[in-house]
Amino acid sequence: MNLYLIRHGQTDWNVAGKIQGSTDIPLNDTGRRQAACLARGMERRPVSRIYSSTLSRAYETAMAVAESQNVPVHRLSELEEVNYGVWEGLTMDEIAEQYPRELEQWYLSPVEVAPPGGETQTQVYDRCKRAVDRMIEQADGDVAVVSHGATVVFLLEYMLQGTGRDGEDDIIVGNASISTVAYDPETKKFALLELNDREHLE
Repeated sequence: MNLYLIRHGQTDWNVAGKIQGSTDIPLNDTGRRQAACLARGMERRPVSRIYSSTLSRAYETAMAVAESQNVPVHRLSELEEVNYGVWEGLTMDEIAEQYPRELEQWYLSPVEVAPPGGETQTQVYDRCKRAVDRMIEQADGDVAVVSHGATVVFLLEYMLQGTGRDGEDDIIVGNASISTVAYDPETKKFALLELNDREHLE
């Protein structure tokens, strides 16, 4: 079976360079157009079910695919974006100015140190593991998974058994991109087939 890992379409905060995290920011007009293009791009990738983050930017993106393929969307809180706590709504420059000590600590040990009021990488990784295990258990065919930039990276890292775990920035997925992972139920192994496909947006 294939799992299509999809990042939501563009939002105004994406354009402004603001950290969104768990803040529920909707798609902007460009993001809605991207979602429509994504739905067309997914036509050659039929799925039996769609899983989505509960946040509106992901759910709206997922609904575009669902309406095209006439399949249900199942919302999972485990697929939400990383919770960045008090840093949400700020740019990285603003975070560096307002929280220099906390940012330095986070850079040095993001696996164990959370932004103030947020999550550690270990916590995010663990919930992504739970999400993947649940989706595999429930799967009855190929599935689409609509989530967020950082969360997609953690999903990939769990599936690929830690590849790039120490360097999250090594993997970057764009808005409305599709990354394809194959799962073999006999060997219980995952294999990356395609990363950050955005041809459908051109």
